[in-house]
Amino acid sequence: MQKGGMLNSSIAKVLADLGHTDTIVIGDCGLPVPAGVPKIDLALKPGMPSFVDVVTEVAKNMVIEKVEIAGEMAGRNPEVYAAMQALFPEQEWIVDENHEAFKEATKKAKCVIRTGEITPYANIILHSNVFF
Repeated sequence: MQKGGMLNSSIAKVLADLGHTDTIVIGDCGLPVPAGVPKIDLALKPGMPSFVDVVTEVAKNMVIEKVEIAGEMAGRNPEVYAAMQALFPEQEWIVDENHEAFKEATKKAKCVIRTGEITPYANIILHSNVFF
């Protein structure tokens, strides 16, 4: 057993395998998963685990270059948007023009991590960087 860090073995494996510019998606429980993209399902019940909790833990264990969201997040889910701004103040931000464009971008991801989140537009794409 690891001393700490990411205990979910599926997420730990994905993070260990990421290369520069690879992406992963963390989404609410309603985000569709594109065909061929593996899903890591963490959803237990509505709201659990929360999107913010999962993103926060993944961010502790991933070198992140860019974050990508749908344009609707800021207006339709300001609490989650503010949490993401606080969590990623130094990363480059990509704001897709709408949720459909965001969903198109998820097709290139190494995986989608599904949370129990039930608030609108609580979805993010994390772009991997290198630590050196």
